[in-house]
Amino acid sequence: MATPLKRADGPQSVPALLHRNATKFANAPAYREKEYGIWQSWTWSQTRDEVEALALGLMEMGINEGDFVAIIGRNRPYLYWAMMAAEMCGAVPVPLYQDANAEEMAYVMNHCGARFAIVGDQEQVDKIYDVQDQLPEFEQMIYLDPRGLRKYDHSVLKQYANVQELGRQMRDKHIAELEARQAKLDYDSTGVMLYTSGTTGKPKGVVLSNRNVIETAKSSSEFDDLRQTDEILAYLPMAWVGDFIFSVGQALWTGFCTNCPESADTMHVDLREIGPTYYFAPPRVFETQLTNVMIRMEDASRFKKWLFDTFMAHARKVGPDILDGKPVSQWDRFKYKLGEAFVYGPLKNTLGFSRVRVGYTAGEAIGPEIFDFYRSLGINLKQLYGQTEATVFITAQPDGEVRSDTVGVTCPGVELKIAENGEVFYRSPGVFVEYYKNPESTADTKDAEGWVATGDAGFIEEGSGHLRIIDRAKDVGKMADGSLFAPKYVENKLKFFPNILEAVVFGNDKDECTAFINIDLTAVGNWAERNNIGYASYQELAQHPQVIAQIQEHVEAVNESVAEDEMLSGCQVHRFVVLHKELDADDGELTRTRKVRRRIIEEKYADIIAALYDGSPQVSTETEVTYEDGRKGSIKATLGVRDAKVVPVTAKKMAAE
Repeated sequence: MATPLKRADGPQSVPALLHRNATKFANAPAYREKEYGIWQSWTWSQTRDEVEALALGLMEMGINEGDFVAIIGRNRPYLYWAMMAAEMCGAVPVPLYQDANAEEMAYVMNHCGARFAIVGDQEQVDKIYDVQDQLPEFEQMIYLDPRGLRKYDHSVLKQYANVQELGRQMRDKHIAELEARQAKLDYDSTGVMLYTSGTTGKPKGVVLSNRNVIETAKSSSEFDDLRQTDEILAYLPMAWVGDFIFSVGQALWTGFCTNCPESADTMHVDLREIGPTYYFAPPRVFETQLTNVMIRMEDASRFKKWLFDTFMAHARKVGPDILDGKPVSQWDRFKYKLGEAFVYGPLKNTLGFSRVRVGYTAGEAIGPEIFDFYRSLGINLKQLYGQTEATVFITAQPDGEVRSDTVGVTCPGVELKIAENGEVFYRSPGVFVEYYKNPESTADTKDAEGWVATGDAGFIEEGSGHLRIIDRAKDVGKMADGSLFAPKYVENKLKFFPNILEAVVFGNDKDECTAFINIDLTAVGNWAERNNIGYASYQELAQHPQVIAQIQEHVEAVNESVAEDEMLSGCQVHRFVVLHKELDADDGELTRTRKVRRRIIEEKYADIIAALYDGSPQVSTETEVTYEDGRKGSIKATLGVRDAKVVPVTAKKMAAE
């Protein structure tokens, strides 16, 4: 039987939490945004007034209970307020990825039947205009930034500030109805609808209730002792469930302040200025930051490089133990304090992590070397495992039990079980209500007792209770000889190297594993500049003989590491190709959360994969690409196929014996 759902004792909805905070934390900062180089701030009391004004304006525009409101743009307080205002009116907010193309937006808006859209700027307005003939239920659009929109048709286009002003003017007309709609909201009312990234097909609308949002925010905040005085930086896509639970759910539950950067270009500067105490980033962000650190150290003086290498070697040895409160000798502690003064402290300040008390990474596995690097600096970085369907949290690492090879123990209120085929199932108060208009997928994912299939393969360690994820269940397979094939395990090891941005490993049902490699243009470009190597394009740099030789060294180093794992030693990469273009979400090769769409890549690059397995020394190919303005084009290239040295597993085992 399913676990009985408890009734909440406190606020029953997101708007109710907002009203609580406007009273309890009235003058405390709720949201900040940097605009024109200056931080603007709103208290919880001011935030409630801003949200209510927008909600009243939407009432005047005719919003109905149950309507869907698309919300599109970069992280801004106004768009977080739009989500709260929509629910306050009894409508359902549906945040979309701002970098989605017009057709992707059309699919989501048409699927949910959005009547309203609240968008950030002209770019989003133009995308919706381009596909409005595909949106029979769409009626009105509200924009935030007026630049470039003066000559547009304003009969169906209204400025955000004007809608708020309209709401203030019509307050007496609509306030009673607005309050009545809010009073109807309870734990079972829909809090938000978020669309999956669509790794294997069309995105699905995940309906999350107020119960899901509030119970998850409450338990996760208590798990990490989040406080009203904490600060976060909201920079990840608003359409992603992680940003919603951190910047709306936990922010409203604890009352902490959500800070929005001025733009993606100023994010790292703004991060240093805010100095968040609670921070989340996917592995790619930590990988990029570490790459930038290593690039800077390549350009540093000999003394600075020696200082960095010496103290970082010590930090890797004792830093994590000091962080976890484990025994460390007085001499090692003294040397670590010296490192804090000369290396770790300045480096954390440069990264913006000086005040981080709780840090998390999730979304995919992070390379253990990268993970250990940050923890060695004294940053309390941990891993969590979650899904949109779980309102994020399934497992997380408690303080003092942090390891690079697990994703932690079950979060409060969560139950886990492992199926016979190794697939992970969970049940919790955060389990989604349904996939919108998709009862078949809902039934396939969630059974009658509330157990949800994650689609991931893993196991629970005996004794510690920690969950270890091997790979996506559908991606885990067998090599031709019956040994285990887990591509993500190898890909994450490859991406540890600063020169490698992305990797895709093939080998299911094959005798050998092969791989596609994307170079990191920032890291490799910096290397080329230091070595006076000229190049005119990504393609030219990626195919430079010295670059390919470096990538080959990395692949062979990974093979050495993979060979040490008895269970996965068959996943060594025998042949590889350095691709002529970056894998791109606009080309359908990655999701908007930058997860690899393996099936699409296998179809699109079938000729290159064939060359990896037929012994060809090179392959000529032509690939369709999408330019920034939406135009289609193609790239022709002749790619070298390289053989990589592998470690004979049987010989290695005999030597060990």
